[in-house]
Amino acid sequence: MSVKIKYNAIFKWVLFILISASSFGLLAQSKSTVKKIIRSDFQQYFDQCQVSGAIAVYDNKRGTWILSDTTNTQSLALPASTFKIINMLIALETKTIKDEHSIVQWPGSTDTVKYGYRPNIYKNVTVKEAFEVSAGWAFIEIAKKIDRSVYRKYLEACDYGNVDLSESGSDFWNFGSMGISPINQVEFLKKLYVGDLPFAKRNMDIVKRVMVSEKNDDYIIRSKTGWTMANQINTGWWVGYVEQKGDVYFFATRLIQDRKFNRPDFSACRKEITKKVLRDLNILP
Repeated sequence: MSVKIKYNAIFKWVLFILISASSFGLLAQSKSTVKKIIRSDFQQYFDQCQVSGAIAVYDNKRGTWILSDTTNTQSLALPASTFKIINMLIALETKTIKDEHSIVQWPGSTDTVKYGYRPNIYKNVTVKEAFEVSAGWAFIEIAKKIDRSVYRKYLEACDYGNVDLSESGSDFWNFGSMGISPINQVEFLKKLYVGDLPFAKRNMDIVKRVMVSEKNDDYIIRSKTGWTMANQINTGWWVGYVEQKGDVYFFATRLIQDRKFNRPDFSACRKEITKKVLRDLNILP
């Protein structure tokens, strides 16, 4: 090997090391720029509803997390009906349903002890309507057509929750050991927003469209509520994101309440607490 070739090889190797080190430094710097703000004062809103809970908010433009605490925002709990977001994506991707207008046939009965008595939803419904009114029975019927191995594949690919599908019943998102944290909920929604999930763009667009829960001249909210009474515990959620004046803010609020202290405003508190926080942050007017 000539001296020139030898030194060219050494130069290329050194250059490779320098570029690699620089790239690693930039990656580390990028991770370090993620900011976290802890707002323990948000706890007052949970106290007013006599529940324990947590909220995670992510300011997309500024790359900033605003958290009510550092512990509960990372702890796991059943996703309840917020699972309908990813459930619809999986159902669309597997062609279990064609689109949001697909009809789900009423099976004739449901467990009113587990899900309460709601005769207004005991009928054939479109997937869109089932999502909007949170007709749990409809998504259970859809889930019966999808193998657990398929759910596992997509949940792992989406990094959604603990992927514990050990619950024997079809409704593993309301009962059993499946769990997801508020921060994980937000991370999933961020991926949905930018289209960074293992689903066709068409299917993600359908779900985003169905998720619209509020829309006016100032903002759009795409969201889903959830509530399960498993193990005599009220676990309530409101998750979603606000599109406002070119900015996007993701949120996940979770309430926990022993049903011995059940309050009639538990359902309303999910949105009330969230909106108080979002107003404090000047996200909502």
